[in-house]
Amino acid sequence: MAREFSFTQADYERVATHLYRIAGIHLGDTRKEMVYSRLSREVRRLRLGSVGAYLDHLDKAGQHEWTRFTNVLTTNLTSFFREQHHFGILAEKVLPHDGRPARIWSCGCASGEEPYSIAMVCDETLDGAQGAFSILATDVNTTMLQEAEAGVFDKERVENVSPERLRRYFFDGSGAFAGKVKVKPVIRQQIDFRMLNLMHPDWGKVAAEQFDAIFCRNVMIYFDKDTQYQILKRFVPLFKQPHGLLFAGHSEAFFNAKDLFTPMGATTYKVTRGAV
Repeated sequence: MAREFSFTQADYERVATHLYRIAGIHLGDTRKEMVYSRLSREVRRLRLGSVGAYLDHLDKAGQHEWTRFTNVLTTNLTSFFREQHHFGILAEKVLPHDGRPARIWSCGCASGEEPYSIAMVCDETLDGAQGAFSILATDVNTTMLQEAEAGVFDKERVENVSPERLRRYFFDGSGAFAGKVKVKPVIRQQIDFRMLNLMHPDWGKVAAEQFDAIFCRNVMIYFDKDTQYQILKRFVPLFKQPHGLLFAGHSEAFFNAKDLFTPMGATTYKVTRGAV
Protein backbone atom coordinates (compact mmCIF):
# COMPACT_ATOMS: atom_id res chain seq x y z
CA MET A 1 0.00 0.00 0.00
CA ALA A 2 1.41 3.38 -1.04
CA ARG A 3 2.08 5.85 1.75
CA GLU A 4 0.76 9.40 1.74
CA PHE A 5 4.16 10.75 2.73
CA SER A 6 7.71 9.68 1.96
CA PHE A 7 9.28 7.75 4.86
CA THR A 8 12.69 6.24 4.29
CA GLN A 9 14.82 3.91 6.37
CA ALA A 10 17.12 6.85 7.03
CA ASP A 11 14.11 8.78 8.39
CA TYR A 12 13.27 5.87 10.69
CA GLU A 13 16.83 5.74 11.97
CA ARG A 14 16.73 9.49 12.69
CA VAL A 15 13.48 9.03 14.63
CA ALA A 16 14.99 6.13 16.59
CA THR A 17 18.08 8.16 17.43
CA HIS A 18 16.03 11.13 18.64
CA LEU A 19 13.68 8.99 20.75
CA TYR A 20 16.58 7.14 22.35
CA ARG A 21 18.35 10.42 23.13
CA ILE A 22 15.27 12.05 24.61
CA ALA A 23 13.54 9.17 26.42
CA GLY A 24 15.90 6.19 26.30
CA ILE A 25 13.35 4.20 24.30
CA HIS A 26 14.84 1.65 21.93
CA LEU A 27 12.60 1.23 18.86
CA GLY A 28 14.30 -1.79 17.31
CA ASP A 29 13.52 -2.86 13.77
CA THR A 30 9.82 -3.72 14.04
CA ARG A 31 8.11 -0.41 14.83
CA LYS A 32 8.42 1.35 11.48
CA GLU A 33 4.71 1.22 10.61
CA MET A 34 3.71 2.44 14.06
CA VAL A 35 6.16 5.34 13.80
CA TYR A 36 4.91 6.29 10.34
CA SER A 37 1.26 6.13 11.41
CA ARG A 38 1.84 8.45 14.35
CA LEU A 39 4.22 10.90 12.71
CA SER A 40 2.13 11.22 9.57
CA ARG A 41 -0.44 13.10 11.67
CA GLU A 42 2.25 15.62 12.59
CA VAL A 43 3.37 15.92 8.97
CA ARG A 44 -0.22 16.61 7.99
CA ARG A 45 -0.74 19.09 10.83
CA LEU A 46 2.30 21.11 9.76
CA ARG A 47 1.43 20.78 6.04
CA LEU A 48 4.79 19.28 5.18
CA GLY A 49 5.54 16.90 2.34
CA SER A 50 7.42 14.07 4.03
CA VAL A 51 8.56 12.62 7.33
CA GLY A 52 12.07 13.79 6.43
CA ALA A 53 10.80 17.36 6.14
CA TYR A 54 9.13 16.98 9.53
CA LEU A 55 12.42 15.83 11.08
CA ASP A 56 14.20 18.79 9.49
CA HIS A 57 11.53 21.02 11.02
CA LEU A 58 12.14 19.44 14.44
CA ASP A 59 15.84 20.20 14.22
CA LYS A 60 14.97 23.91 14.07
CA ALA A 61 11.92 23.84 16.35
CA GLY A 62 11.49 24.78 19.98
CA GLN A 63 10.79 22.59 22.99
CA HIS A 64 7.06 22.48 22.32
CA GLU A 65 7.50 20.51 19.09
CA TRP A 66 9.98 18.12 20.74
CA THR A 67 7.45 17.52 23.53
CA ARG A 68 4.80 16.71 20.93
CA PHE A 69 7.23 14.34 19.21
CA THR A 70 7.81 12.47 22.49
CA ASN A 71 4.11 12.40 23.35
CA VAL A 72 3.13 11.06 19.93
CA LEU A 73 5.61 8.19 20.04
CA THR A 74 5.24 7.18 23.67
CA THR A 75 3.17 4.01 24.06
CA ASN A 76 0.61 4.20 26.87
CA LEU A 77 -1.09 0.83 27.33
CA THR A 78 -2.57 0.53 30.81
CA SER A 79 -5.70 -0.44 32.75
CA PHE A 80 -7.09 -0.42 36.27
CA PHE A 81 -5.69 -3.17 38.51
CA ARG A 82 -3.46 -4.48 35.75
CA GLU A 83 -1.38 -7.41 37.06
CA GLN A 84 -3.72 -7.81 40.01
CA HIS A 85 -1.32 -9.87 42.16
CA HIS A 86 0.88 -6.84 42.80
CA PHE A 87 -1.90 -5.06 44.67
CA GLY A 88 -2.27 -7.95 47.11
CA ILE A 89 1.48 -7.81 47.78
CA LEU A 90 1.25 -4.05 48.23
CA ALA A 91 -1.47 -4.43 50.87
CA GLU A 92 0.20 -7.31 52.69
CA LYS A 93 3.92 -6.54 52.49
CA VAL A 94 4.32 -2.81 51.95
CA LEU A 95 1.62 -0.74 53.58
CA PRO A 96 2.60 0.11 57.15
CA HIS A 97 0.50 -0.71 60.19
CA ASP A 98 2.45 1.40 62.69
CA GLY A 99 1.06 4.80 61.82
CA ARG A 100 3.97 5.75 59.54
CA PRO A 101 2.72 7.30 56.27
CA ALA A 102 3.39 5.23 53.15
CA ARG A 103 5.04 6.88 50.14
CA ILE A 104 4.69 5.17 46.74
CA TRP A 105 5.95 6.10 43.28
CA SER A 106 4.03 5.12 40.15
CA CYS A 107 6.72 5.56 37.51
CA GLY A 108 5.35 5.69 33.97
CA CYS A 109 1.79 6.33 35.13
CA ALA A 110 0.37 6.99 31.63
CA SER A 111 -3.30 8.06 31.88
CA GLY A 112 -3.52 7.39 35.62
CA GLU A 113 -5.11 3.97 36.01
CA GLU A 114 -2.13 2.59 37.95
CA PRO A 115 -1.80 5.33 40.60
CA TYR A 116 -5.55 5.44 41.09
CA SER A 117 -5.59 1.65 41.58
CA ILE A 118 -2.76 1.99 44.11
CA ALA A 119 -4.66 4.76 45.91
CA MET A 120 -7.80 2.65 46.22
CA VAL A 121 -5.86 -0.24 47.73
CA CYS A 122 -4.04 2.11 50.12
CA ASP A 123 -7.27 3.76 51.24
CA GLU A 124 -8.94 0.39 51.85
CA THR A 125 -5.99 -1.20 53.61
CA LEU A 126 -5.30 1.81 55.82
CA ASP A 127 -9.01 2.31 56.64
CA GLY A 128 -9.16 5.74 55.06
CA ALA A 129 -6.86 7.23 57.69
CA GLN A 130 -6.07 10.87 56.92
CA GLY A 131 -2.47 11.34 55.75
CA ALA A 132 -1.74 7.60 55.87
CA PHE A 133 -0.32 7.51 52.34
CA SER A 134 0.75 9.63 49.41
CA ILE A 135 1.56 8.74 45.81
CA LEU A 136 3.90 10.32 43.28
CA ALA A 137 2.82 9.61 39.70
CA THR A 138 5.18 10.53 36.86
CA ASP A 139 5.37 10.14 33.11
CA VAL A 140 7.34 11.59 30.23
CA ASN A 141 4.14 12.08 28.18
CA THR A 142 2.57 15.41 29.15
CA THR A 143 -0.65 14.70 27.25
CA MET A 144 -1.21 11.54 29.28
CA LEU A 145 -0.43 13.39 32.51
CA GLN A 146 -3.15 15.94 31.77
CA GLU A 147 -5.63 13.11 31.22
CA ALA A 148 -4.49 11.41 34.43
CA GLU A 149 -4.85 14.59 36.49
CA ALA A 150 -8.39 15.11 35.21
CA GLY A 151 -9.36 11.66 36.50
CA VAL A 152 -12.20 11.25 34.00
CA PHE A 153 -12.63 7.87 32.30
CA ASP A 154 -15.06 6.22 29.92
CA LYS A 155 -17.04 3.53 31.72
CA GLU A 156 -15.49 0.85 29.50
CA ARG A 157 -12.13 1.67 31.08
CA VAL A 158 -13.33 0.91 34.62
CA GLU A 159 -14.70 -2.55 33.84
CA ASN A 160 -11.99 -4.10 36.05
CA VAL A 161 -13.09 -2.01 39.03
CA SER A 162 -15.57 -3.70 41.38
CA PRO A 163 -19.04 -2.17 41.84
CA GLU A 164 -18.18 -1.43 45.49
CA ARG A 165 -15.05 0.49 44.51
CA LEU A 166 -16.94 2.34 41.76
CA ARG A 167 -19.48 3.55 44.33
CA ARG A 168 -16.83 4.48 46.87
CA TYR A 169 -14.22 6.15 44.66
CA PHE A 170 -15.95 7.47 41.51
CA PHE A 171 -18.69 9.92 40.61
CA ASP A 172 -21.07 8.70 37.89
CA GLY A 173 -21.22 11.19 35.05
CA SER A 174 -24.44 12.70 33.74
CA GLY A 175 -25.44 15.18 31.06
CA ALA A 176 -22.39 16.04 28.98
CA PHE A 177 -20.44 13.46 31.01
CA ALA A 178 -22.89 10.58 30.55
CA GLY A 179 -21.02 7.33 30.00
CA LYS A 180 -18.06 8.55 32.04
CA VAL A 181 -16.87 8.42 35.64
CA LYS A 182 -14.69 10.81 37.64
CA VAL A 183 -12.31 9.97 40.47
CA LYS A 184 -13.43 11.34 43.84
CA PRO A 185 -11.18 13.72 45.83
CA VAL A 186 -10.74 11.12 48.59
CA ILE A 187 -8.09 9.44 46.43
CA ARG A 188 -7.34 12.12 43.83
CA GLN A 189 -5.93 14.46 46.46
CA GLN A 190 -3.44 11.79 47.58
CA ILE A 191 -1.67 11.76 44.19
CA ASP A 192 0.92 14.24 42.94
CA PHE A 193 1.23 14.08 39.15
CA ARG A 194 4.52 15.34 37.71
CA MET A 195 6.34 15.19 34.39
CA LEU A 196 9.58 13.22 34.76
CA ASN A 197 11.91 11.85 32.10
CA LEU A 198 13.85 8.89 33.48
CA MET A 199 16.68 9.72 31.07
CA HIS A 200 17.15 13.21 32.43
CA PRO A 201 20.26 13.52 34.61
CA ASP A 202 18.35 15.57 37.19
CA TRP A 203 15.28 13.99 38.80
CA GLY A 204 14.79 17.05 40.95
CA LYS A 205 13.03 16.51 44.29
CA VAL A 206 12.42 12.84 43.44
CA ALA A 207 16.12 12.10 43.87
CA ALA A 208 15.88 13.14 47.52
CA GLU A 209 12.74 11.15 48.36
CA GLN A 210 12.28 7.81 50.10
CA PHE A 211 9.65 5.32 48.94
CA ASP A 212 8.08 2.23 50.44
CA ALA A 213 7.39 0.97 46.93
CA ILE A 214 8.12 1.90 43.33
CA PHE A 215 5.82 0.65 40.58
CA CYS A 216 7.85 0.68 37.37
CA ARG A 217 5.86 -1.77 35.30
CA ASN A 218 6.09 -2.27 31.55
CA VAL A 219 8.42 0.72 31.31
CA MET A 220 11.81 -0.97 31.22
CA ILE A 221 10.86 -3.10 28.20
CA TYR A 222 11.39 -0.01 26.03
CA PHE A 223 14.99 0.47 27.23
CA ASP A 224 18.11 -1.45 26.30
CA LYS A 225 19.93 -3.37 29.05
CA ASP A 226 22.51 -0.67 29.74
CA THR A 227 19.81 1.97 30.15
CA GLN A 228 17.77 -0.35 32.37
CA TYR A 229 20.76 -0.88 34.64
CA GLN A 230 21.48 2.82 34.98
CA ILE A 231 17.86 3.59 35.90
CA LEU A 232 17.71 0.71 38.38
CA LYS A 233 20.92 1.98 39.95
CA ARG A 234 19.31 5.37 40.48
CA PHE A 235 16.30 3.68 42.11
CA VAL A 236 18.37 1.91 44.78
CA PRO A 237 18.91 4.82 47.22
CA LEU A 238 15.27 5.91 46.92
CA PHE A 239 13.88 2.94 48.87
CA LYS A 240 13.09 2.98 52.54
CA GLN A 241 15.14 0.16 54.00
CA PRO A 242 14.91 -2.71 54.58
CA HIS A 243 11.36 -3.37 53.35
CA GLY A 244 10.93 -1.29 50.18
CA LEU A 245 9.75 -3.18 47.08
CA LEU A 246 10.08 -2.62 43.34
CA PHE A 247 7.20 -3.88 41.18
CA ALA A 248 8.05 -4.71 37.55
CA GLY A 249 5.95 -5.77 34.56
CA HIS A 250 5.21 -9.42 33.80
CA SER A 251 7.58 -9.42 30.80
CA GLU A 252 10.45 -7.72 32.61
CA ALA A 253 13.32 -9.49 34.38
CA PHE A 254 16.39 -7.81 35.79
CA PHE A 255 18.91 -10.67 35.67
CA ASN A 256 21.55 -8.17 34.59
CA ALA A 257 21.09 -6.21 37.82
CA LYS A 258 21.26 -8.86 40.55
CA ASP A 259 23.85 -6.74 42.32
CA LEU A 260 21.14 -4.08 42.67
CA PHE A 261 17.86 -5.97 43.08
CA THR A 262 16.97 -9.45 44.33
CA PRO A 263 13.82 -11.14 42.93
CA MET A 264 11.11 -11.95 45.48
CA GLY A 265 8.78 -13.72 43.06
CA ALA A 266 5.77 -12.43 41.09
CA THR A 267 7.98 -9.80 39.35
CA THR A 268 8.63 -8.14 42.69
CA TYR A 269 12.15 -7.12 43.83
CA LYS A 270 13.93 -5.82 46.91
CA VAL A 271 17.23 -3.99 47.07
CA THR A 272 20.13 -6.44 47.19
CA ARG A 273 22.01 -6.43 50.45
CA GLY A 274 25.06 -4.22 50.11
CA ALA A 275 23.75 -2.34 47.05
CA VAL A 276 23.05 0.84 49.00
